[in-house]
Amino acid sequence: MSYPLVRPRHLSLDAFAGAAGLHPDLVARLAALGLLEPSVDARGVSWFREADLAVVARIHRLHAGLPLNYAAIGVVLDLLDRIDQLEALLRRRSWTSTG
Repeated sequence: MSYPLVRPRHLSLDAFAGAAGLHPDLVARLAALGLLEPSVDARGVSWFREADLAVVARIHRLHAGLPLNYAAIGVVLDLLDRIDQLEALLRRRSWTSTG
C-alpha cells in the first residue's frame, strides 16, 4: 500500500475560478462539458483539485490558439493524452530493447 506524501488540495468553485483567472460560470461550463472533473460532496458542492489549474491553462492555450469551441477542445485533449501514452509506451519499449 502506498500513501501520498502530499494530500491534494481541493478548491471551491469560486476559489478555483479566481486562481484560474476565469469567471465561475465558465469553470462550471467546463465541468459540464467534462473538461474538468470536480468531486461533489454530500451537499452537492463541487470541489476542484488544485492540480486541475494546469488543465485549465492547457484548455485556455488551445482555445486561444485554435479556432475551436470548448466541446472540440475535449477531443483535442483526449488525442493529446493518447499521444502522451503512446510516446511513453515507445520510450519504455526502446529502453527495454536497448537495456
